[in-house]
Amino acid sequence: MKTLALALLLSLAATPVLAKPVPPFQPWIDGTGAAEPQTQVQRIDADTFVIRQSVKTNFEAPFLYLLFGHDRALLLDTGAGGLKIRPAVDAVIAQWLAAHHRASIPLTVAHTHGHGDHHQGDGEFKDRPDTVVVGLTAPEVAAFFGITDWPRTIATYDLGGRPLSIVATPGHQPAHIMVYDPRERLLLSGDTLYPGRLYVPANMFGDYKASVDRIVDFTRTHPVRWILGAHVEMTRASGKDFIDAAPTHPDEHALELPYADLLELQAAVHKMGDTGQRDVHSDFIVQPLPPR
Repeated sequence: MKTLALALLLSLAATPVLAKPVPPFQPWIDGTGAAEPQTQVQRIDADTFVIRQSVKTNFEAPFLYLLFGHDRALLLDTGAGGLKIRPAVDAVIAQWLAAHHRASIPLTVAHTHGHGDHHQGDGEFKDRPDTVVVGLTAPEVAAFFGITDWPRTIATYDLGGRPLSIVATPGHQPAHIMVYDPRERLLLSGDTLYPGRLYVPANMFGDYKASVDRIVDFTRTHPVRWILGAHVEMTRASGKDFIDAAPTHPDEHALELPYADLLELQAAVHKMGDTGQRDVHSDFIVQPLPPR
């Protein structure tokens, strides 16, 4: 009996324990300090950077993503205005080039979607050397990434040894996309899912629900470590958001969301039927809007 018990203990000790993913970020700038830089950059790995725009420059305080491959870099979104965003982007690129002993790398500037708080910095990149800025409409986005059957085709955009999946997710806005990075298992979700108010126009609720289904189907075979959206509008208190256009974000919710939140969102929108309803969850709020 003692031998059997010992064998069982050894067996349990040998079983690997799956630890929870370690949060990737230190606290973000939140407008509560007397002095705060206009942007903050945090690194996920040597080729993956997140840039946060200060809420003091614009209440939207969006997050931008800059990913590098061997052949090119991708900047996702250019901010909400109220500052010059290119210096922060160029500084990260210069740092990356120095670390890789290179003189230059082509840059693609794309967008999670076409709302104004995500492309106000586009003009700063129009004349930047070796840079292409993707258009804002669904046909322009589809043509650039090779999405032949919008929104059903899932395209691949290879940065050079780093293929990204481009998933069309209209609903919040007609040209919305998500970007999946298999290397880091990141889902860059824009405004479709983030810790905040998920605004869905009434006439696009069906598109939104179909997009949530599409991304869930995709992620069944593409594991997600973190979902990273474009804003934070929730506090750390369950289900409590900041007031609209809040000038500061004290006690702000973490940027990263667990994969379980995507499944929770899917269940929530299907429960609503054909009409969106305000629905408060711990990490996000579904917020219907009038038709647009």
